[in-house]
Amino acid sequence: MLDDAAAARRKAFVDAAREAFFTNGYAGTTMSSIASKVGGSKTTLWSYFPSKEDLFEAVVDDIVEQYGDALAVDLPLDEPVPEVLRRFGNLLMTKLTATPILSLFRLVVGEAERFPHLAKTFYDRGPRRGKARAAEWVAEKMARGELRMGNPLRAVQHFTGLCQSGLYQFAVLCLPEGRDLGRLAAEIDDAVDIFYRAWKPDA
Repeated sequence: MLDDAAAARRKAFVDAAREAFFTNGYAGTTMSSIASKVGGSKTTLWSYFPSKEDLFEAVVDDIVEQYGDALAVDLPLDEPVPEVLRRFGNLLMTKLTATPILSLFRLVVGEAERFPHLAKTFYDRGPRRGKARAAEWVAEKMARGELRMGNPLRAVQHFTGLCQSGLYQFAVLCLPEGRDLGRLAAEIDDAVDIFYRAWKPDA
């Protein structure tokens, strides 16, 4: 457990690293530059983060902690499927279109070919966790007969894919159409409708 001073120092390193990664990319960021920006030696930085990869993981964790509400959203089993999915979808897409999440996603995609471990770190700490949790809920809904039987994870992939099929695509590319967040609710309604038509129980 870090004391207040150490925790503040650690946060300063993470904040500086996030800004550097987003501005210069992973390859273009050095431990020396981060230590210099915060003030102090590389030895001090290394005492918190032994490698640049460790620092990147901390940046991902920090962003997920701040914007990863969708990973912990309540998924009640006693509510109808469309209602829960609508609430989940709206929260998910509100978070995924937040600037820090979009910036992190763009960074990971841009560096994934050269640094595949970055993509794995990002996916494991965010999307994989969220989809696994949602799949548990879907599996229970299938067992209760509220959704047709199938692969729960595949069903979640279908739903999240539908949620990300509209405005999100423009937002990732920084296109003007991605700024109209007022469209999200209608897009989620469409996603829920299409998903439920495909996965509702067989008559």
